Amino acid sequence: MIRLAGTTMTPTLSHRDLICQKRFSLGSWIQLPDVFSAEIMARAGYDWLAIDLEHGLIDLSAAYQLIQVINLNGCIPLVRLNENDPSLIRRVMDAGAGGVIVPMINTAEEAEHVVKAVKYSPAGERSYGLGRAHDFGKTFDTYIKTSNESSIVVVQIEHIDSLKNLEQILKVKGIDAMIIGPYDLSGSMGIAGQFDNPGFEEKIRSIISKVKKSPVALGMHIVHISDEDLQRRMREGFTFIGYGMDTLLISEGSQNAVNGARQRFREKS
Repeated sequence: MIRLAGTTMTPTLSHRDLICQKRFSLGSWIQLPDVFSAEIMARAGYDWLAIDLEHGLIDLSAAYQLIQVINLNGCIPLVRLNENDPSLIRRVMDAGAGGVIVPMINTAEEAEHVVKAVKYSPAGERSYGLGRAHDFGKTFDTYIKTSNESSIVVVQIEHIDSLKNLEQILKVKGIDAMIIGPYDLSGSMGIAGQFDNPGFEEKIRSIISKVKKSPVALGMHIVHISDEDLQRRMREGFTFIGYGMDTLLISEGSQNAVNGARQRFREKS
């Protein structure tokens, strides 16, 4: 699924097809600006890793390093942006990102802006320039010819206002997946974090129903590792799944290890 071009790996059409054909695509979230933890996760077998510029501790400089270590270890780096900014999209794509995840997409026009920023003409308006994505010019021609087919566009539905425009958003050509942002969506409803609220579940079911009827892959970030939640979301039709994140994998894994060891000590005593 990964093509080596000079020193840079980029996703090929086959991986984008994995998403577009609604086959299972598994990723995770990165919030720490640490290349070593990113390297460990990239080698774990995920299809993609999302570098979080919205809520994590990662700035643009760190994002460049994370993009590099992730795709040089055979995994696809996606960048979750902090806003729908064409100049930022251009910079992370030029750095070698395999695609972007853009938050707070509430209208079809906003979704079109994302696609235009990611894709070169005639599909979009991405500007041309030398960068790491094509080995600083060595594979420029090849990259320009294949980038539109390989680059991945994911939009986030995470506000109550987006639901009335959902059908129009799903019709925007170039969107590969749509991922639900449960915390912001619930917050926009005045019930932040209340995922078992009947009103919230109703909205989720409505989104699922509409996305499943479209060619767009249905995505969800399962923040806390849970086999029960994973199986439930897969039954519901989610195929583009973020599973856990670096901070929680470390903190919860460490806490479970400590709790287990202390429990064994108490039992022995």
